Amino acid sequence: MPLFDMPLERLRDYRPERDEPSDFDAFWTRTLSEAAEFDLAPSFTPHDTAMTAVDVYDTSFAGWGGHRINAWLIVPRGDGPVPCVVQYIGYSGGRGFPADHLMWPATGFATLVVDTRGQGGASLHAPGATADPHGGASPQAPGMMTRGILDPGDYYYRRVFTDAVRAVDVAKAHPAVDSGWIAVTGGSQGGGIAQAVAALRPELKAALIDVPFLTHFRRAVEITGRDPYQEIVRFLASQRGTPEQVFRTLSYFDGLNFAARGQVPALYSVGMMDDVCPPSTVFGAYNHWQGPKEISVWPWNNHEGGGGFQREEHLRFVRKLQAQ
Repeated sequence: MPLFDMPLERLRDYRPERDEPSDFDAFWTRTLSEAAEFDLAPSFTPHDTAMTAVDVYDTSFAGWGGHRINAWLIVPRGDGPVPCVVQYIGYSGGRGFPADHLMWPATGFATLVVDTRGQGGASLHAPGATADPHGGASPQAPGMMTRGILDPGDYYYRRVFTDAVRAVDVAKAHPAVDSGWIAVTGGSQGGGIAQAVAALRPELKAALIDVPFLTHFRRAVEITGRDPYQEIVRFLASQRGTPEQVFRTLSYFDGLNFAARGQVPALYSVGMMDDVCPPSTVFGAYNHWQGPKEISVWPWNNHEGGGGFQREEHLRFVRKLQAQ
């Protein structure tokens, strides 16, 4: 994929106007308050993986609506408590297998790997184990992006973001975890989720946000022909009287609006040839982020971003924070 978005010198100053509903904060306060009415009820069941350096727990908890959400908690074996990194998953994937998530335990951190409800059912390398019992009554395009999109209260990502916020409390609930040192991370969809959670949970120590999806929706659907954003385009092409409703709903979930509230130290990454999450959508959020921040720019990379190189940047960033 060639370079197709703004040049880097423009992106570094790109700070688009935000389409923010007047009740954005009230909407999320109400959403999280409603979720808090359900007992978190975390469950940590020891899981035998034959790995001797870590303890693995098949974990579940009550997310939005009290629905059970699945996760893996992986803790380095030995003295605790230890810091924890909560991980969110890319679009269509699930929590996969414990052996897929050993980087953080290998560096002395616990990690909580959270399923995304309703996803991972067709992924062979990262299967999921969590349903989405709530279904919207309105039409939707195939995929998850337009499920309930005509009403912010019914939109799919209201449930996903709420699950993700509550996962932070799940990590804190385990005695092997240092409840005072929790970070969040994810790439693509997971990056968009981590971005939102970090804005809604200002006590977090760090947010590692790679090539974030769910950000700057209006620009994304106008300049990329790739899924998942094209799910929204196909919906709009069919449901021709709905654009105002659709973009109003999306404004409650747009990473630009969460970034404007983000206070925790954040490390972003962007691929300059990324035609899934275009560079301008990433820089738009990064430039709105209010807390301490850095961004890794990968000039020749598409949606894979920095890959393993970026994971090394994660370790450097977190170790620097711990040393402060």
